[in-house]
Amino acid sequence: MFSIEFLNKVRNYEIEKIAEHFPPGATVLEIGGGTGYQAKQLADRGFVVTSIDVSGSNYRDKQVFPVLEYDGKRFPFEAKTFDLVFSSNVLEHILDLNQLHQETRRVLKPDGYCIHVMPTSMWRFWTSVTNYVELVQRLVLLLPALIPESLNPREVLRPFRIAKRAWELVHYYAVPPRHGEIGNVVSELWTFSPRHWLRHFTVHQFEILGREPLGLSYTGHMVLGTHWSIPSRQRAAKLLGSSCFLYKVRPRSCDGYVRVD
Repeated sequence: MFSIEFLNKVRNYEIEKIAEHFPPGATVLEIGGGTGYQAKQLADRGFVVTSIDVSGSNYRDKQVFPVLEYDGKRFPFEAKTFDLVFSSNVLEHILDLNQLHQETRRVLKPDGYCIHVMPTSMWRFWTSVTNYVELVQRLVLLLPALIPESLNPREVLRPFRIAKRAWELVHYYAVPPRHGEIGNVVSELWTFSPRHWLRHFTVHQFEILGREPLGLSYTGHMVLGTHWSIPSRQRAAKLLGSSCFLYKVRPRSCDGYVRVD
């Protein structure tokens, strides 16, 4: 189940590997900053970071670093402003990637490039599996409440209320929901794959400078959370697959660029 403490541990691990790909002292635009946690980590490492997110973000009240709001379409910056555009677990949530790529081209300096981190097919697969693990966890937590504490009518009816809640949970968890903006839980096994994203960047006229797994295993349900150590998750990634992949890409010449829907 969700734990901000565990999420921050994962982000701390990942940012160490991500920052290796940033030029020293680079001006960085982070898309989808959320709480600003990663932006702060990067700023603490000497990068000049500007973080943006859409209005109404779920993390607005939990920010630890300034995150500017924007309309989700046009970046509120002049052309050729940034050395690097960075996102982490964001692109799969953007419906109009054409617009984002065009804005990325506009605000990047001529020698600039992008670092995008995205969940993988293995993350999608294991998140679907642990969907049912979390269901069992939630059902187990209901068990103690099945026993009435007295014989008054309200307490006697408690098992029926708990049974109703259990049925609601079963219904809710029956089919794992999609994570991104398109497709479904099955099609995301393809759309989250490195092969898909490499093709996507190529079609959208980006040169692939590098790609690598970040080497950590976790799921969207955060099963075991902080009880499963980072070193153990690193070892597990060799067997279960890395949950995130890093893509380092650079815009090709805009000549002949065609919008692809």
